[in-house]
Amino acid sequence: MIYGIGNDICDLRRIGETLARRGDRFAEKVLGPQEIKVFQARRARVESRGIAYLATRFSAKESFSKAIGMGMRMPMTWRDCEILNEASGKPFIRLHGELAEWFASRGLQAHVSVSDETDYVATFVVVEQPRLAAKENP
Repeated sequence: MIYGIGNDICDLRRIGETLARRGDRFAEKVLGPQEIKVFQARRARVESRGIAYLATRFSAKESFSKAIGMGMRMPMTWRDCEILNEASGKPFIRLHGELAEWFASRGLQAHVSVSDETDYVATFVVVEQPRLAAKENP
């Protein structure tokens, strides 16, 4: 059963301007421990790739916060929600701390899709609650 759906669109230029204004503090506020490593590596190779990575993570976290229905308030925090990639490139969501506990206690599962173009990033998250579906359909 679908618990929630969230989507977001983000202007890459806005993220680039914010990063230029606030420096690495902005990336450190938004990105979790694994994400920051990827961001730094991509940015070191090509600045625009780092900005695109930061924008996709920012947008996906916005989508996730909408899908769980709480926005950016506890236990949802930027750094406790990481958008990582499997070896195949498929994105997935890894949660930490209180957010992970809150999410697991409800038996939720999340699915994320990330798309980026020259100027924009779009993300979509579906959160489902499989246990409820199983109880309703014996």
